Amino acid sequence: MQIETRELYHSPNGDIWFLGRDPATGDVFVRHEPNGPSGGQPSHIDIGAFLSRGPRNPEHRALLQLIGTLVEGGSEVRRI
Repeated sequence: MQIETRELYHSPNGDIWFLGRDPATGDVFVRHEPNGPSGGQPSHIDIGAFLSRGPRNPEHRALLQLIGTLVEGGSEVRRI
């Protein structure tokens, strides 16, 4: 599976979070790549599950900020 990614956050300990998309299916998700010494495997996390778990960490805020840019300054923005 070839996916498209955009880096969301790179933590001081070396973990990296990406916003990912599978062009074949249109699925969008968060990809977590743990740092090398932890020995963990990369994982894909549903966006809803990612945002609903635990406290708001820097990687959560980075995703919310990116989502916010989709609305800011758009020509079709509607104020309600």
